[in-house]
Amino acid sequence: MAPALASAMRKVVAALPTHHRDHTTEAAGRILLRPDGMIPRHADASDEQPQLDVVRRAVLTARRLRVHYAADDAEPSRRTVDPIGLVSARGRWYLLATRDGADRTYRVSRMLEAEVLDEPADRPAGVDLERVWEERRARFTGSFPELTAVVRVQEAARARLVARARQVHAERPDGAGWLRVEIECGDLDHAVAVIWALGPDAEAVNPPALRAALAERAAATAARYG
Repeated sequence: MAPALASAMRKVVAALPTHHRDHTTEAAGRILLRPDGMIPRHADASDEQPQLDVVRRAVLTARRLRVHYAADDAEPSRRTVDPIGLVSARGRWYLLATRDGADRTYRVSRMLEAEVLDEPADRPAGVDLERVWEERRARFTGSFPELTAVVRVQEAARARLVARARQVHAERPDGAGWLRVEIECGDLDHAVAVIWALGPDAEAVNPPALRAALAERAAATAARYG
């Protein structure tokens, strides 16, 4: 419904008095809804956003924000940031901000606390939020290792394969009831986990290192159970 919603919002803004219109246009430019996530995935996200209202208020009022943030690879810490805009990407909300002049992107669901400060945010008056999002998303995904695997999978198990893979590049029939699917995974360990979860309903075709890793795991499992 995005095109219809955008059209309706343009009509609402056009009908506003001039002194309200500029602020409304600026506020609308600070929030972006995207169907794709930070990392390409086929499964929908279901994050809770307990601090979303506070973060939204900081974005729309152009005030600095102090957050208690729990990153993946560090102890939770407090930081003060200058909010640029909010992006909803596949059900997850991200705050695009700067911290001490450096670009930062925060997942709102990882904010343990958030407080709007009585200080103006240091940010440009106008922003192309979609361009900023795409640039940051490209930098983020470019930092991940990639492994492309070819998998032979039962048609009935295709949805489970697709949900676990980072991305699907191609697929075609491969015998009665089977598909040959080319998927992208983060690395060898990720690819092993994706295919192992499907048991006998999937077979790694390429690369050879993936087949060898699965064979080693299968042999160790068989030995464990005699």
